[in-house]
Amino acid sequence: MALTRERLEQLIARSTDIVVATDRKGVVIYYNDGATRILGYQPEEILGQFVGRLYPSIDEARRVMAAMRGPDDGGPGNVAQFRTTFLSKAGEQIPVAISGTILRDERGREDGTIGFAKDLREILQRDQLATLGEVAIGLSHEINNPLAVILNQAELLERDVERLAGDADCSVETERLDAIRREVARISEIVERLGEMAAGDKYETVEYVGPARMVDLRPHKPGSHEPDPRLAGARVLIADDDLGIRKSLAELLAGEGCVVDTAADGQEALEKIAKDGFDVLISDVVMPRMDGYELFTAVRKLRPELPVLMMTAFHYDRDHVIKRSRLEGLDGVIFKKPVDSDRLRERLVEALAGRRG
Repeated sequence: MALTRERLEQLIARSTDIVVATDRKGVVIYYNDGATRILGYQPEEILGQFVGRLYPSIDEARRVMAAMRGPDDGGPGNVAQFRTTFLSKAGEQIPVAISGTILRDERGREDGTIGFAKDLREILQRDQLATLGEVAIGLSHEINNPLAVILNQAELLERDVERLAGDADCSVETERLDAIRREVARISEIVERLGEMAAGDKYETVEYVGPARMVDLRPHKPGSHEPDPRLAGARVLIADDDLGIRKSLAELLAGEGCVVDTAADGQEALEKIAKDGFDVLISDVVMPRMDGYELFTAVRKLRPELPVLMMTAFHYDRDHVIKRSRLEGLDGVIFKKPVDSDRLRERLVEALAGRRG
């Protein structure tokens, strides 16, 4: 089908972008459907009016015309993707990118202008959401690591209180430790919601307000703790780049009778596995030098019988480490930090039982 002048005019009129043309005096002589939809003015309200009415100020209108005549934004007589702002009928300032040109008559004199303006609100919102996602991912990781340390230390402290108190009443201390766990749960819930928003394509706040709910973090029931005899003597290697996580998990598992060693990254963990025998590996997902997936695949080649459990401070598998590891045969449970100590003990017992079987 030939692109006739009539067909071209129909396409421009129905364009979803703003198309505005002026005469040599800056009076609007063309105003399309896209402009009506975005700016809110009907054609009869704008046609015959000075184009400066579409800008927040006359200075902004002059800035656009100066750019159109200058050499920097598309060359003399043109602008390409020039950022400016339009003012809607409702008073909303709308960020746009204008591509336009100066029209000339047969003698080469300025006869008017025509500009195509792209509404940037949706694009800028996506950019803001992408930035929010990056901030949320980093924030989630940085907050969850110290939360895990607090939770692990609280359990160790409770064991010491029970041991030192003996038959004495330690209900006040237990209540205080429970309060710490409740507040950790609240913080972790907020971080998880933030991670969910970052993983999605929209930003919402209202639906995230409500009673605290925690995934993979259950309140520890007061009472004396007896080490699980099935974990006695188990040789456990913990690989995590966070020193607090390594130390607190090592203390926690040592209290269960495990023989624990730690590594600051995947490379150090692999070196230790090559030298010493371990019954189970607990690995962080995101680590320098060698991440959880690279460590897992290397362990599969070096010690295929060694069970591997993974844990992460992130609330979704942004680098597909977990997914790729599962495809390679990972059958361990993935823990979100802060790690629920009861669940960790259960999974360790299962991993050890599976290995013995």
